Amino acid sequence: MKKLTISQIANLAGVSKATVSRVLNGYPHISPEIREKVQAVIQETGFQRNNVARLLASNRSNIIGLVIPSGAKAVFTDPYFPAVTQGITQFCNQNQLTLALFVFHSEDEGMDTIKNILTAGLVDGLVITADRKDDYFIPRLIEHQMPFVVLGRPEKNIQDISYVDTDNVGGAYMATKHLLELGHRRIGIVACNTNSAGDDRYKGYLQALEEYDIDTNPCLIAYGDFSLNSGYEATRRLIPEKPDAIFVSSDTMALGGLQALREVGLTVPDDIAIVGYDDLPPAVQAGPPLTTVRQPIEKSGLLAAEILMGILDEEITPPHQVVLPNQLIIRASSGAT
Repeated sequence: MKKLTISQIANLAGVSKATVSRVLNGYPHISPEIREKVQAVIQETGFQRNNVARLLASNRSNIIGLVIPSGAKAVFTDPYFPAVTQGITQFCNQNQLTLALFVFHSEDEGMDTIKNILTAGLVDGLVITADRKDDYFIPRLIEHQMPFVVLGRPEKNIQDISYVDTDNVGGAYMATKHLLELGHRRIGIVACNTNSAGDDRYKGYLQALEEYDIDTNPCLIAYGDFSLNSGYEATRRLIPEKPDAIFVSSDTMALGGLQALREVGLTVPDDIAIVGYDDLPPAVQAGPPLTTVRQPIEKSGLLAAEILMGILDEEITPPHQVVLPNQLIIRASSGAT
């Protein structure tokens, strides 16, 4: 029997070639009826895809890159990155893709890395974490028409860029409002202004205060960079201002803040309430367990990879932008349990 093509399978099943490709690649967002119809035709015809021929014909490598514009120390010590990488890896494993990781420490190193990616042609597309406001290499990717999806809201060219983000404004609003509902009025914040996520969480904090007619107090605002030590130092700066609660813009910084409070003899939540952001695994193990905003980090990574593959397969027209909801997880650190 002559070997059938994907186009012939599509004709027999009465669907598009792209739909057959999605069924073969195990994409989740296909109706059960369509999936069963395509799988029935595949079984009846004994169709087997020639992966080597498919890659040669499509000029694809089946390799996607994950670009993290942070130092290696942050990548391997911040629990956020393993969580998001797990989501991307899950999608890659389900779809016979290889994931390449690119980490760099400076703008010059980053530009050299991006140049090598663009000239070597080894990856089909990129997922990029929005770790900083000035993603200096994104214009190069656009110029060279390299498909990419940003994890987080990009600071520039937002209307032209595909991204997956979570509702950082809404999440921070929920966290701050939770503290307000508990009766706290002198609420400090450990903010972060290095990327759009930090900016949006600060906006959510301000929105909640405004709703309760509370003026912003500059003395109750301290900045970190999402690292443990910066959370420690920022909390130390807030302690003399005697806040009765602190919203910390990441769990990692909140863990540093808890350490700072312990060192000066303040107990959580009796002396001061704390709410974090992310709901990373260490939040449950903290002393006391951390009230925090749970954002779907792993799901974000998986969805970013899925959107990138949809763009590569010409099933999604960029820019494609998704904002996922968050959830407030109440534990002992806020004093509500």
